[in-house]
Amino acid sequence: MDIFLIGDNQVTQTSELPSVVPSQGFLWIDTTHEEVAADPEGWRDMIAAATGTQIYDPHLVDAINPAHPSYFDSTQDYGMVVFRKLSPRDSSNSDTPPVATVEDSSSAVAESGKRKPAAALSDLSTQPITFFLMGNALVTVHEHHSRTISAVRSRLLGYANKSSKPLHNGARLPNSPEDLMLRLLNAMVDKYLELRQPLTSQLDRWQRALLDPARPFKDWVRLLDARIELRKLESLCEEQHDAMQELRDYFVDMDDDGDGVTISRARDLLLVRIHDVMEHITRVLNHASRLESSIESAVQIHFSAVAHRTNEIMRTLTVITALFMPLTLITGIFGMNFAVMPLLQNKTGFWLTMISMVLIVIGMLAFFRRRRYLESPRPERR
Repeated sequence: MDIFLIGDNQVTQTSELPSVVPSQGFLWIDTTHEEVAADPEGWRDMIAAATGTQIYDPHLVDAINPAHPSYFDSTQDYGMVVFRKLSPRDSSNSDTPPVATVEDSSSAVAESGKRKPAAALSDLSTQPITFFLMGNALVTVHEHHSRTISAVRSRLLGYANKSSKPLHNGARLPNSPEDLMLRLLNAMVDKYLELRQPLTSQLDRWQRALLDPARPFKDWVRLLDARIELRKLESLCEEQHDAMQELRDYFVDMDDDGDGVTISRARDLLLVRIHDVMEHITRVLNHASRLESSIESAVQIHFSAVAHRTNEIMRTLTVITALFMPLTLITGIFGMNFAVMPLLQNKTGFWLTMISMVLIVIGMLAFFRRRRYLESPRPERR
């Protein structure tokens, strides 16, 4: 458990919860699922002693539930936000999923001699992080390690003991638990935005593979897995957007205590931040929808190309069959077991038959060409 006391111009990290609720600034209490699950009742009592707010049992259970979807709920004393952030399955120490690059895909092809798709769409695993918004504290509960949480903690510790110095790059400390939470949420949503480029590159490779005439496409199982992951990403973004919408309504309905102008400006700032988070989520959702539509369009184009190629083959075979049908009829007639047949005993009968067969083929080719049965698509000029 890490405790930070965040004031107007100073951040102090402590190892123990204060026994008195701070009158200036607010607390950020950062804990892990393991710490809460080890002694839920004891952890809740410590939070109540430090903040004066008692967490209800259902919310305590939700905070340590690894399968809980993105969600918002509120009580008279606090608000709770559950947000699912990226956490790849093969590594629990990062918020960023493994992204396969073109070089990775090329190396895979070089090693196995076969085309292998990149893994950008294969491991979009998530983990929940729970925020408890209290009047003077923000409590976060997450898995053992989070790169986003670590980055924000390092940034806050960089502000420590700088009360008499301006903060670098125009940065400022969060002025409320809500402000800090929205900064964390924005950083986590940005991880989803970073997926757009590798996902687009991945889908471009799928499309080229689907339309490659030299190699028949066989990775249908992986393509189906990619569509399933995109559906999961869409559902995840919809849940996140709904949770942020309810959080926005919660901010709008906050009571005005103290200076009305100051409260109004602070609320406007929170609404601007949460609108930015919601807009980022919407961008990810729209991008996932476009990618899924691109996959469906590529599959349809693939089957259209296969059907076109099949039609071309069948047209060629049909023309060949049509050319040989009269020839087969002629050879069948002369193969009959009759003692007397025209041209059978004639010395020039064979050559007359061959010439007639050639003329029939030439005539049929002329007829097919006139009817445009033998036309092929012209190659594009570059």
